[in-house]
Amino acid sequence: MSVYDFSSCTLCPRECGADRIKGKGFCGCSDKLIAAKAYLHMWEEPCLSGENGAGTVFFSGCSLKCCYCQNYRISAEYVGTEITEKRLGDIFIELQDKGAHCIDLVSPTHFVPQIINALDMTKHRLHIPVVYNCGGYEKTDTLKMLDGYIDIYLPDFKYMDSEAAEKYSSAADYPEYAKAAVTEMCRQTGECVFDEKGLMKKGVIIRHLALPTMRHDSVRVLEWIAENLPRECIRISLMSQYTPFHRSHEYKELNRRISTFEYNYVLSKARELGLEGYMQEKSSAKEEYTPDFDLLGI
Repeated sequence: MSVYDFSSCTLCPRECGADRIKGKGFCGCSDKLIAAKAYLHMWEEPCLSGENGAGTVFFSGCSLKCCYCQNYRISAEYVGTEITEKRLGDIFIELQDKGAHCIDLVSPTHFVPQIINALDMTKHRLHIPVVYNCGGYEKTDTLKMLDGYIDIYLPDFKYMDSEAAEKYSSAADYPEYAKAAVTEMCRQTGECVFDEKGLMKKGVIIRHLALPTMRHDSVRVLEWIAENLPRECIRISLMSQYTPFHRSHEYKELNRRISTFEYNYVLSKARELGLEGYMQEKSSAKEEYTPDFDLLGI
């Protein structure tokens, strides 16, 4: 079982040192597990959702402050329900029993020690892959705590431009942490493995959300991935679903969906680089893909 000192928390790159036993950290959470929704999610990548869905658990709070966050109800407004580690483990088994193809942990960084404990309680009964679905803003020391627990890493890689990272996510150091994080993730998982139905069992899927006016930075992200990561360990997921949410209206350039030209520009570069993975249709920019966090399922 994992024992972590929450009296001076340094799990995420903020290293805020907050006493999460008595108060809350930069993530907005104490040492108590808070989750907003657990259900079969049909809109993850096809190799994760399959026919039955990914067994997705959305955790409240976040170490990033993305102005366009589509899950802002839980990341910034902290909607959710307090649960125990045992209850979290029970949720994993319940999702597996419902036919989930994987356990999909969304925004899990600030609850890594509790997640490890929940997995220790259930790993003898859990027979599907565990997915770490995060924003890419991760410390390698925290990721190393998860070595042997996570089968599939599903990080975002949002920016190569530190000024954009600061402006839109309040994290100027995002690019350097993201590069180190995906490198560590590849080390842990090794080569991608798929079953006979095309479902992923092991590997790394790197998501990149194309943002309005940011096509050149998107290309820089893809070029870094192509030049620095082992192709056999990764797939990319290029997303066109950007929709103005949360505080996007504060930035004129983000207060619109991406254009067909912008997305096709990034898409063509991904193909030119020979990156394998999943490319969304431009029509995927729809609000119905965002879970309803008013309907809690914990």
